[in-house]
Amino acid sequence: MFFRLAALGLALGAWPAAVVCQNLTPSDSPANGDYSAKVISLSGDVSVLRDSQRWALNPGDTIQMQQVIVSGADGHAMFQVSDGSTFEVFPYSTVVFRNNPPSWRELIDIIAGKIKVHIEHWGGLPNPQRVRTPTAVISVRGTVFDVVVDDDDATTDVAVEEGTVVVRHLLVPGNEKTLHSGESLRIYRNLPIARSRIDKGAVFERLVRGLNDAMTMVMMNPTTGHAGLGTPVPGAGSGNTKGGTVGPPPPPPPPPPPLP
Repeated sequence: MFFRLAALGLALGAWPAAVVCQNLTPSDSPANGDYSAKVISLSGDVSVLRDSQRWALNPGDTIQMQQVIVSGADGHAMFQVSDGSTFEVFPYSTVVFRNNPPSWRELIDIIAGKIKVHIEHWGGLPNPQRVRTPTAVISVRGTVFDVVVDDDDATTDVAVEEGTVVVRHLLVPGNEKTLHSGESLRIYRNLPIARSRIDKGAVFERLVRGLNDAMTMVMMNPTTGHAGLGTPVPGAGSGNTKGGTVGPPPPPPPPPPPLP
């Protein structure tokens, strides 16, 4: 908990700058000047922080720049931005949407948990976007990839399903690495990225794990009966980054001993 709160404070204003994508398109604003993201699907406990309080989201709600999204144990949501690109937030995740205005190239800062990003091309042209973690900057032109950050932000895992991404260490200077479809990479907080090995066979395993996660969420959350935006999440406050949940129910008591 301490590490996640510390990382959240870091993401909201103290991360070092890193330029990792030089050949940007001329426009520096999104389609129609719309910097927001819309919730297009949601299940379970997914909220935004407002004045250190968590407020539940519903499909159709809108997320603005620099808002913090938090998901609970059963939380999953997909968001879409104006160019058609989407990002998914999985359970036990904390992310910041467009944390570096007015630049709209900085799509997501992921503090902890897992996201899946699908960047759309603009009329067949590259669409440069960046995703930040506590240890890495991921630059993309148009692709599908997963990012996982562990709870103490010691590692970042990047797995590419389609396209190409370029990964650079945020804290340790060194060369960047390029990942192609079917490749993944683990970035360690205190090691240069040059010492990280590209895994060419882990994406299939991640896909299977993702399907299992989806099935688990459906079983845990068959309905989406969810409070709308503007409704505080019961029991959730600034110190609760796991969705105000209280964990699984306790096991049933043992059966009584047999009668003599």
